[in-house]
Amino acid sequence: MHISPETVEFLRGRGHDVLRVNEILTPTASDQGVITEALRTDRAVLTQDLDFSALVALTGTRKPSIITLRLVSSRVQHVNATLERILPALEEDVGNGALITIEDHGVRVRPLPLA
Repeated sequence: MHISPETVEFLRGRGHDVLRVNEILTPTASDQGVITEALRTDRAVLTQDLDFSALVALTGTRKPSIITLRLVSSRVQHVNATLERILPALEEDVGNGALITIEDHGVRVRPLPLA
């Protein structure tokens, strides 16, 4: 829910199959509910909430991939430009299962399950 609808549309316009949580779950859905739905539909979770990475790390599973944005600015234009630049290089990691943190100065990829 913390990802702008404008970013969702931006990603769709670039060919990504993206859903916003409120399109498939209630706005009050729990983090675990979002993870369960991501698993069921074979999707990754794009978020600004650190809780998702912790929840997935504790499960010991390979999916879903979690992409966490830790950017200085949450302005839509900044987020969109960052995602446009970085997402193509992350496709394989997302498909294989990973915890990914995108920051202004770099990207950290931790394959799942965590050892």
